[in-house]
Formats: sequence, C-alpha cells, structure tokens
Amino acid sequence: MSSNKKYWKSVEELENSSIVEALRNNEFVEEIPTDEFLGNAEALSTSGTSRRDFLKYVGFSTAAVTLAACEGPVHKSIPYVLQPEQIIPGVADYYATTVFDGFDFANLLVKTREGRPIKIENNTIAGAKFSANARIHASILGLYDSARLKEPKVDGKDSSWSAVDLKIKSSLADAKAKGGQVVLLTNTLASPSTDKLIAEFIAKNPNAKHVVYDAVSSSEALDAFEAVYGQRALVDYDFSKASLIVSVGADFLGDWQGGGYDTGYAQGRIPQNGKMSRHFQFESNMTLSGAAADKRVPMTVAAQKQALVQIYNIIAGASVPVALEEKFKVEVVKAAQQLKAAGSKGVLVSGIEDKNAQLLVLAINQVLASEAFNTAGARQIRKGSNAIVAQLIKDMEAGSVHTLIMSGVNPVYTLANSASFVSGLKKVKTSVSFSLKEDETASIVSIAAPAPHYLESWGDLELTSGTYSLTQPTIRPIFNTKQFQDVLLSVNGTAGTFYDYLKANSGAYTAGASWNKVLHDGVAVLGSSALTGGAIDAATAASAVVKSKDAGDFELVLYTKTGLGDGQHANNPWLQEFPDPITRVSWDNYVTVSNADAKKLGLSNEIVANGGLNGSYATLTVDGVKLENVPVIVQPGQAVGTLGLALGYGRKAALKEEMQVGLNAYALYKGFNNVQSVSIAKAGGVHEFACVQGQKTLMGRGDIIKETTLEIFNTKDAEHWNEKPMVSLDHQEVEATTVDLWESFDRTTGHHFNLSIDLNACTGCGACVIACHAENNVPVVGKAEVRRSRDMHWLRIDRYYSSESTFEGDNERKEGIAGLSSSLSTFNEMEKAGDNPQVAFQPVMCQHCNHAPCETVCPVAATSHGREGQNHMAYNRCVGTRYCANNCPYKVRRFNWFLYNKNTEFDYHMNDDLGRMVLNPDVNVRSRGVMEKCSMCIQMTQATKLKAKNEGRPVRDGEFQTACSSACSSGAMIFGDVNDKESKVAKLAADERSYHLLEHVGTKPNVVYHVKVRNT
Repeated sequence: MSSNKKYWKSVEELENSSIVEALRNNEFVEEIPTDEFLGNAEALSTSGTSRRDFLKYVGFSTAAVTLAACEGPVHKSIPYVLQPEQIIPGVADYYATTVFDGFDFANLLVKTREGRPIKIENNTIAGAKFSANARIHASILGLYDSARLKEPKVDGKDSSWSAVDLKIKSSLADAKAKGGQVVLLTNTLASPSTDKLIAEFIAKNPNAKHVVYDAVSSSEALDAFEAVYGQRALVDYDFSKASLIVSVGADFLGDWQGGGYDTGYAQGRIPQNGKMSRHFQFESNMTLSGAAADKRVPMTVAAQKQALVQIYNIIAGASVPVALEEKFKVEVVKAAQQLKAAGSKGVLVSGIEDKNAQLLVLAINQVLASEAFNTAGARQIRKGSNAIVAQLIKDMEAGSVHTLIMSGVNPVYTLANSASFVSGLKKVKTSVSFSLKEDETASIVSIAAPAPHYLESWGDLELTSGTYSLTQPTIRPIFNTKQFQDVLLSVNGTAGTFYDYLKANSGAYTAGASWNKVLHDGVAVLGSSALTGGAIDAATAASAVVKSKDAGDFELVLYTKTGLGDGQHANNPWLQEFPDPITRVSWDNYVTVSNADAKKLGLSNEIVANGGLNGSYATLTVDGVKLENVPVIVQPGQAVGTLGLALGYGRKAALKEEMQVGLNAYALYKGFNNVQSVSIAKAGGVHEFACVQGQKTLMGRGDIIKETTLEIFNTKDAEHWNEKPMVSLDHQEVEATTVDLWESFDRTTGHHFNLSIDLNACTGCGACVIACHAENNVPVVGKAEVRRSRDMHWLRIDRYYSSESTFEGDNERKEGIAGLSSSLSTFNEMEKAGDNPQVAFQPVMCQHCNHAPCETVCPVAATSHGREGQNHMAYNRCVGTRYCANNCPYKVRRFNWFLYNKNTEFDYHMNDDLGRMVLNPDVNVRSRGVMEKCSMCIQMTQATKLKAKNEGRPVRDGEFQTACSSACSSGAMIFGDVNDKESKVAKLAADERSYHLLEHVGTKPNVVYHVKVRNT
C-alpha cells in the first residue's frame, strides 16, 4: 500500500508548534494596511462598526487597489529607420554558444529579441551534453548589470585601451630587462586557442609563466588523476551506466567536479522493467545527492575516510586496519558488498579533498572495471594547483614578481590568506585585472581592464577530451570592454582580433568539421580513446588515509550553494532570492548544525507570529581566524560533530547595497581544504531569515507526496501503492474523480496541454525556477518582502522530510499505540528520525485545473479557462480581490503588493533602463494590485503553433515546451499535448505511477505527478 508516513517541512512543524499550525490556515499573515486608505485607525477601533460601514470600508479599499491596478505604464515605440535584414520584429533568433566561467559550464542556445539576448536555453543537439544550471540561466542578467566596469582604469582613473596597451608593453620590457617574473594568473580556461596564445606569449617572454587558480579547488583529485593517467583532468562519470552508486562525501548532483551529472543519474532512477539504480550516500552536510539517495548515512569527514578504506578492503580484498564505529561499519560493509556484487555496473565517487583518498577511488573503480568510470572523455574544467598558487604568493611577498596579469580571478576575495596576497601585490610593479566588475581585486590593481560578458565574447572550449565547442557573441559589447585574449595578441605583436586568431586555428581542433558547421551547432564531437592508467600503490594510499587526523570537537565543512556557487554572481538578484533547495532560505548564508549539537550549544530556530523564521547567531573560529555573528540553521540530517557553511557570500565591492549579504566563508578556507577544525560559540542577538519553507503550504493534507518501495512497486498492483482517493456517494464509496459538481466539456478536439513531473527524477536543482523567472518577467521583491510571504516565484520547489524508517515499520508502530501516554512517547521517539530524514522534492506551480476553484470566485472573470487546458489571467481586468488566492488549494497565486517595476524601493533589474533590457517582450510586466501566476508559458505554446502553421506541418512531439520543462536537465518535467495519444506526455499521464495533487478535491489538474519509488 502507499505510504502513510508523516511529512514535515521544517523542524518547527515537527515539534508541533502552535504558531506553525495557525500559520497553515492563514496565508496572508501580515495585516492588510487599511489604515492607509481609511485614515483614522484609532477611531475605528474605539467605535462600533456597522455592517454598512464595514462594506463601505471594504468597498473603498477595493476601489483604491483597483485604481492602483489601472496605473498602466505608457510605452513609446520608435520604429527602425532602416530595419536590419536579419531582424524580424516579434520573431526570436537563437545562437548556439558554450559558456565556461571557471566554475560553471554548459552548451547553450541564447534567445535574442530585436538584438537583445533575453533567455538562456539548453542546446539539445547531439554532443551537447552539458545543460545550464540555475546560475547559468541567471547569468544573462549579468550582461545588463549596471555595476559592470565600463571603461579601463589606470591607477584608479578612467583611461583608454591604447594607454593600457602601452603600459603593459612597457612593463613587460622592463621586467625582461631587470629579470623580473611575469605571471599570468587565470582561472581554468579549457580553451585550446587561448592555451596556444599563452604559450606564444611565454615564448616571447621567457621570464613569464602561467598559473591556474580555481577559487574552489579540486587540486587533490587532479593530482591523483595526473599521477595515474598522466593528464591533469577529472573523470567524467556516466551514472546512466551504473546500477549501484556509492558516494563518499561527493555531492555529484550539486557542484562536485563542476556538476552536470544529473541527466545520467536520473536515467537510472526512473523505474523501468522493474529496475532502477540504487544509491548510497555517506556525507556530513545534507546535500542534493544525499536528498536523492536511497540510503543516506550522516558521518564526519574523518569517519568518511575510514569508510573509504573499509570499502577498499572489501573490493580489493585488502586488510588495512580501520577504526570505524559499529553503527557506521554495518552500513559501510553493506554498501561495499553490494558494490562488489554489482561489479562493472557499480561506481564509487568521493569528494574528500585528499590525494590518497582520490587514489583509492581510482583504484576501486579500476578493480570494479566500472562502466560509469569514463576516462575517455576526461573533464578539462579544473586545472588549478594548490602548491603552485601558494608558491606564487610567496614569490609576490618576496618581491620577485614584476608584472602580474590576472583574468577571471578575484583572489583578494576568494583566498583565505588574501592579506598575504594584498601585501605581495603592493610589491608588484604592474598589476592588471581583467574583470567584469571593479571587484575586490580590480579595485586595488594598477590597471583595471573591463572584460566583456561571455555573451559578448568569442572563444573556444574543450570541456571534455574529444569535444570542441565555440563561444560566440550574441550582442555587440555594451561597454568599452576588451577580451584578455585580444590584449595578449596586441602584446605579442600578432595582427588581427581574437576572432581571426580563433578561426585560423580552429582547423587543428575540429578534425575536418567546417568552421560554419561548428559555429552553427555550437559543439563538435571528435571522440577520444580511454586513457591507460599506470599502477596505483593503493595499499600505501589506504594506510595514509587511515592515519588522517581527526578535526577535533567540530568539523567545518565548506561547500557551495546551488544559488551563488563560488560567488561570481553575487550581484544577481534572481540568484539571491532563489530559495536554497535544502534549507529553503534565500538572501543569506549560515552555519548548519545538527539538532543534537544545537541543543548542547543553546542554538535554535523558531517561527514567529508573522510566519518569519528566526535563528541564533554563532561565532566560528578556525586557526585563530574568527567569523562573528554567523546565522544558525538547525539542519535535519547534519552529521553530529559537523557544521556546514557556504562559500560565495559576504562580497561588498561593485555590488548594490541590497546584494551585500552574508559572510565571507573563504576566510576559513585554509590551505584550500574544505574541511577545517573549528570551535563554535553562541553569540548574542537574533537573525531574521527570509525562509519560504513554512509559507504557502498545502494545508497539511496527507496525499501531497506519494511514494513506495521498489519491492512493493514490483510485487503489488498499483491500487496498493497509488491509492485512488474515495468519497461517499449515495452511501457507497466511489473514486473521487468520478464525482463532479461541474459539467465537463469535450476537450478531445485541438490541443490539450499537460505537464508531467516525475518525483523520482527531480533533484531539486532549481534550474526551472530561474528559467521561469527569465521567461515570465517575474519580479524580485527583496529579503524583507520574502520574509513577509510575498515572494513572487511562479514556480516553487517544496522540500519535504519524512521518517527514515520503513513504511510498514512506521505503520505497525503507529497501529500498536495503546493509550495517551503510549501515544505521546511513541510519536516522540518516531520524531527523532528527523535527525536523518528522507527527503522529497516537489515542484509546484499553477495546476491549471479543468475545474478551477479560482475561476468560480473571481468577481470580474479575470481568471478563466482556455480550451487547451490553460488557466488564463487577464491582468488588466484583475482588481486584486485575492479571492482566487484564498480559494486555491495549491497556494500558487501571487499578488503584486507593490509596483516592482521602475520603483526605487525595489532596486533590482526592473528599476534601471539597462536591467530592463532582459525583459521578455512577449510577457506583460504586471503592475500593483494584480494577481499573477504560472501561465503554462502560453506565449511559448502559441509561438510553437504559429511556427508549425507557417511551415505547413503539425507540431512534432517534444516541440511544445514551457520554460521549466525546457530547463529541466534531469527529464523530470515533460510538457506536451495529451490529445496526441502517441506523445510522451500522453503516455506519462496514463502511466500507473501518475496521480494529481489533492485529487479528492475534484479540481482535475493538468499537472500530473508520478509516485516516488525508493530502492531501499
């Protein structure tokens, strides 16, 4: 039968807080400011108010909101004098390109309208294997960032590129004459043409060298791979080929090794022919990978190292002594035995930043002959070396570096020992920083050189061995910027631009494919053979790992959040307001602590009367470095004895004031080690979080998440694990869907759109949320408004926790309760499972109900149903009564409390002319007093139909898309026409795993969910 487990959204809900219970039934927790309309609020409170007066007040306030809603903006259009041939007004153009910023990478299609790039899409051509994550979808906003560096600066004053050229050439000549070092300090470039250009620069300047610096280091894994395979690269795992996955501290669904593994992973997680992959996760912080795992074991990194050696012992038949607690050893041995049995269908990955640990990973996968372990297309996206960067800082402090040219790095912000770097920088005669902004580093160098955005740049990339991608500009440079490569060409005395250089050299990398072909497709697949690995002294490595020192009382595990990553996008309001998939907190970083440790330390979280989440402050100390007033989140699933803290926050330079949030955790990133020995102490004060987890709940109804085990899924009929809700009709129990208050219409003619969401494939990555933001001009409201439950996201990803115990075990235990005292003690014990909960993600948007409760209560018919299944909103008809929101059981409607466009109170991208260039002209920008919500991207479905009509053909399956479905790289979201019975979405809607949210309410949604199956 299906699970009857208790689901809970937050720790506070688990503890049955009376405030949480009250908030469930009160969506709008803030008082409606009627005194602004009525004037004398005191007189109203002291006098009797008749029904007539009440209606008068309501009528007045409604009228005021109505007037506000009618304040539509006036747009003045200026026609082309001479219209460019390639631009057809109202028709989008798409450009294939590839992005790599040193941290994130993807193969893209960029949508442009009238010459403006406005949207990032995934390139789905064969060979384009890397999809955009949330940060890359949001990166288009960085193109229109008014805080960008607009002119070159020399010694802090505006200058010209000719002056920059002259100063660099003069400095290089002086360095050569004096024998001083010249250093090019860059992020990982992964560009064969740029590498060639740098080699030419070094040939002309023998005193020069190239240092690669990754802000978030993968140096230990690179060192291990290089020692075995002779190439400084990373393994590109193919999880679609694995039936058993064991991860020891690797968040491969997050940013581990650059991410991009969710597509292959999800392929094995959808049960097909009674089979699906199995996933063990051993980790400290609760991560996306841990949330998706079938079996998650929280443990310290010190214990993870012991676990890795234990796995090696079982796989390789070794006998290295291991010190592992019995409760962990049982789980580790079970995982190792299953991994050994899986053989080539098994794979082991690890995020432990230790060369010896990474050597063990390589050795284990070699013994398994793992098919998922792919050395043929090794990843070239990390090249940095901790030792070389450390040596550079020593050289700078010694005064031996004459000229330092930096590109794509911000070491003053990202280095833990940035003070040493700054003191060394003062001894460098000429320092240059190519940067999008006048950031922490660019603001203190001799020359601040404005770099173009990747959407304004030319380039080539080799993300994995055997592939070649091109980056092309989609718009002319907005500011007076210049690429690092163009300046190198000038310094080298090479004629022409980097575009000329790129095109001339491309033939060496495309293996016969033409320039135009690669430019059109964005990527060329050339193929590569598997690397032959050398011998691994695994026994020595295992002995070294076992002897690793414990971190002490607490381990601090530093990580990158799904929203901000390494911090490059800190000035991006879309990402700042994006709720973290695990904690559901936006606009902050914080230290995560287990419930057990929180109680010992006196740290807590609580939901207050207005629905906001408050938390304690703590002071963290690592090797004498203090980080004070760090907000605290009590995190279910955090390993006892460990703390988590996200990098990428705490920036100040070149950021709007609203974006200067959080604390800089890089200060604790000592020796590029993401695990530090830390002491923690409670600090005074209370922090106010912008957390959406307790907001817009589905009223506590129990059939929101449906799940079962693979065993039950395979052995029982669907009625046992996907129960249909029943109601009483004429004293007989019948399926709820057969009883209806409304007359149904024939919807078999024309198109009828459905969106299918598979809970097994959804990893909670959030790419869909940002894609929806970009496509539909969703406003950013800021931290204070999010805290008031006024975020405007049309699509949210609810995160649910549930007991880790087996379903039947839970049920039997509950059924065995006898009496009140037994009930209290039993449920109290069961709630302790919250220390290591199972997690489920559920994207929720407007369900586009065929029998929509919002439509029946709208007094002005602003919301109505379309023939194709979409629930429409006529914005200029809406008067803002919010009846529809009150009547919506899914809580998916958003109300514009303010005018977010051209309003200095909301100083985000909609407030300045440059930022508004990102707006999609096909979608209205809503005004104050208007209700809005997911439109199922009707502008996209209409454009698809018109395109097919113009081409004289029917719409092909898969051609209909929404912003969320096209952004979903895991395949969790499939959109299409259910009237096309051969379409994928029609088959998914008819699948035995399909169900609708709150099916018993009778709303008949057009969004279909699929029962989550766990391979426990």
